Amino acid sequence: MSLRGWWARVRAWGTGRPLLVDVGIALLVQAAMTMPFVVPRSAELPPATWPAYGLTSLTVVPLVWRRRAPVAVLLAIVVTSALYKLAVEGPGQPLPYTGLVIVYTIAVGSPPSKRLVTGLLILVAVPGSVWLNTRTARELTFSLFVFAAAYVFGRLTDARQRAHEVEAERAAARERARIAREMHDVLAHAVSLMIVQAEAGPVAVRTAPEKAEAAFDAISAAGRDAMAQLRHMLGVLRDGDGPADGAAPREPQPGLGELPALFDRVRGSGLDVVHATAGTVRPVPEATGASVFRIVQEALTNTVKHAGARTVVVRLAYEGPEVCVVVTDDGCGPRAGTGRGHGLAGIRERAAALGGTAVTGRGPGGRGFEVRVRIPVPVPAPAGAEVAR
Repeated sequence: MSLRGWWARVRAWGTGRPLLVDVGIALLVQAAMTMPFVVPRSAELPPATWPAYGLTSLTVVPLVWRRRAPVAVLLAIVVTSALYKLAVEGPGQPLPYTGLVIVYTIAVGSPPSKRLVTGLLILVAVPGSVWLNTRTARELTFSLFVFAAAYVFGRLTDARQRAHEVEAERAAARERARIAREMHDVLAHAVSLMIVQAEAGPVAVRTAPEKAEAAFDAISAAGRDAMAQLRHMLGVLRDGDGPADGAAPREPQPGLGELPALFDRVRGSGLDVVHATAGTVRPVPEATGASVFRIVQEALTNTVKHAGARTVVVRLAYEGPEVCVVVTDDGCGPRAGTGRGHGLAGIRERAAALGGTAVTGRGPGGRGFEVRVRIPVPVPAPAGAEVAR
């Protein structure tokens, strides 16, 4: 596991156990505060006594509550630190560890009012501490600098966390939109085929019973296929790595290999589907294959629902670094309101998500309706060449 992956796991573990993290931080600060008491000391320096060490520990203990009451912890640290300076003659510390930790904490998670109170308190406490210690401009400048640095680091951490939260919300919104498009495509396609077959069923029962049986079989097949795809999409939303009891296994999204089965289902509605492929066929990424399948599915669904067509031609062309999908029917062409629904908008969104384009309008010669989509696809490297990743 890489160092970044290890650190991500540690952070994830700590996010669910804030109290343990705070106790660990307090122990680390206590270890740093203990060093002047255990290293050899010159005779002219103040002695390292147990009372001084106990009072030092008293300044560290409040850090355990730094998230729940940060300003109260800051006040407690200021009071205990002042008591250490005034009441005992103990070893000094190279850095105000406890004060830096709590200032950073307040900068990360506290509202502006508490941050303002903290700033005013620091402006009073730091000069007072310097006056009790060396009374030099050097110590004053250094102390103000390290506290300002702790505050700035805290604000930067807060900004980074907020940016991550915004990105997570955007990712969730994109995923919800993707799932909504998938469900729309699946349901619209299946229901459209079922409606067409159901409307033709009564006529077929009276005139051609064998065709009526085929229509009912097509309705059943469309319903089962829609249920299977919906169960798959809902299964992806479940927690855990394995499928829940009774849930469909998580299979890959439909791709180019499932197009023939899609054409067969649409032919069952009475629409003649002609499929043609041009160019050198090559593998495409899974996401591209799934998007092409959904684009063709939605274009065929619109043809079944709105076009009144008898024939639809689906052409899949591999043109250099692009895959071109063209769906053309011989129906009534675009009508008023075309393009306002979710179907064509979904086609455009799918193409744009992969860096492609989608154009819809009248077919060749002004007849019928045509959907033309171009999606960039990486051209595979020659045999023996190393592909950069």
